Amino acid sequence: MSAAALIIAPVGSRAPWLWLLVSLAALAPPTLPLARGALPEPVTIADYLRRETDPDQSLHTLGVARSEYLAAIYAPGGDHPLWTRPSQIRELIDRLAQADADGLDPADYHLPRLQTFLARPAPSAAEQAQLDILLTDALARYAYHLRFGKANPHDIDPNWNYSRALETNDPARWLREAIVEDRVGAALDWLRPQTPMYAALRSALRRYREIVAAGGWRAVPTGPTLKPGAIEQRVSVLRARLARGAIGEHEPELAAAPDPNMFGPHLERAVREFQARHGLTVDGFVGARTLAALNVTAEHRVQQLRINLERIRWVFRDIEDELLVVNIAAFHAAYIRRGEILWRARAVVGRPYRQTPIFKAGMTHIIANPTWTIPPTILREDILPAMAKDPAYLGRKHLRIYDRGGAEVAAESIDWTRTRSGGFPYVLRQGPGPGNALGRIKFMFPNPHFVYLHDTPSRALFERAERTFSSGCIRVERPFELASLLLDSDPDWVPAKVLESGRTRRFNLDHDVTVMLLYLTAFADENGEVLFRRDIYDRDPAVMQALSGPFRFAPPRGYQGKN
Repeated sequence: MSAAALIIAPVGSRAPWLWLLVSLAALAPPTLPLARGALPEPVTIADYLRRETDPDQSLHTLGVARSEYLAAIYAPGGDHPLWTRPSQIRELIDRLAQADADGLDPADYHLPRLQTFLARPAPSAAEQAQLDILLTDALARYAYHLRFGKANPHDIDPNWNYSRALETNDPARWLREAIVEDRVGAALDWLRPQTPMYAALRSALRRYREIVAAGGWRAVPTGPTLKPGAIEQRVSVLRARLARGAIGEHEPELAAAPDPNMFGPHLERAVREFQARHGLTVDGFVGARTLAALNVTAEHRVQQLRINLERIRWVFRDIEDELLVVNIAAFHAAYIRRGEILWRARAVVGRPYRQTPIFKAGMTHIIANPTWTIPPTILREDILPAMAKDPAYLGRKHLRIYDRGGAEVAAESIDWTRTRSGGFPYVLRQGPGPGNALGRIKFMFPNPHFVYLHDTPSRALFERAERTFSSGCIRVERPFELASLLLDSDPDWVPAKVLESGRTRRFNLDHDVTVMLLYLTAFADENGEVLFRRDIYDRDPAVMQALSGPFRFAPPRGYQGKN
């Protein structure tokens, strides 16, 4: 498994941005029939755009939002039709029908109703106006989803701080010109994330949907661990499962086995490759965890790919030439400079009840030989209860107690059975050294969560397949290699001397380095191979629920329209 899977390449040219949001301010009834009231029935586009005050005669009857958002697009042309060429209409309809290739729902873009309109042999003037408006609204919705995603990450995670900013002074003009100049397809292609990661997941989504359409795969029955050399009926099911599960290079070998019940070398190789692709211990044995991953259905993998395509849409514009990326779900970190991975490492992340948050920040400095001041959560939930049970706990952990004035306090002078973190008037601190919980170095990127990257004395944990052992911070392998890359222009950074001194020192970076903490349970490595990970924090269902829900407009930063 490679942390290169986390690369999201720069998009390249930055075309003007649409607010693409145009008609998307509120969810409106999708297919209400046109009501006939006191006013005459709308006939022209202008009629629809100007009748917002009458709910039966407004754009709400078409299933789109309030007229002000569409008016900005139509106004420069005097509210005349925009979709005047059959070829451009066909292109948009074809694109909308293919929205599911991005994990999106074509029904969100009026596709069924548009197809009904287009099937009418002699549409009335009113129907032609309705069709033009629905086409414009459909394009705006689809473009909005490709740019920002359908779900609003702020609703799912209050810690979210990735930018959703707009990038144009006249987005309505951008959208209008895409229609008038007959380059709708090119505009949509530009809006889609231009990254190898996104393309690989789209390809995998198509492949897994084909597997679902063909009937999926049969679950491997439970039982004792299957090991190489075993001969039993469950092996034939395992063989069929791996041959069906997108390990194409092994299909002929697996299918041609003389004894399908024999766990031979080709099958062992396929099992090991499956384990590597799913972040499992690579031993060739089919134990409980490998069996659980094998028996995840193809339908679930389709959902997982849709979820992570959405996550990539959320962040693909937030990419700098130099960044440190951590995929929490994959327990991996990578330092990338101008598209090249210079450092990659396994990581330990927060326990499920102390989850590492998802956010973006700028790394400003590095601390060598750090001290560790116990944060409030760990003090309340770990240290104080431990001291109440075992007065020798602080000594074993090399923790010292200080009052608010900085004077050291003897542990024996405190009644630990009566202490509470809210009223605890002391600070607990661990001095620098190889036994420090932060190891010998930490990487600081100021954030409200007090989360950072650091070394660890518990390096054996890196050998575990799933590494959720921290209290929220991220422990990384080979941290001094990373520090040397970040401080390559600092003459004072001599790792051997810094460590030998044992003195706590701060090294400022000559520029901030972006740190991106992501959560991807499906991603691709630098070879384009799609990898899956278990949803350790149970975050996938909320994204899936949003993808399955109705269309809703959540304006990004920079939007000045009404809601």
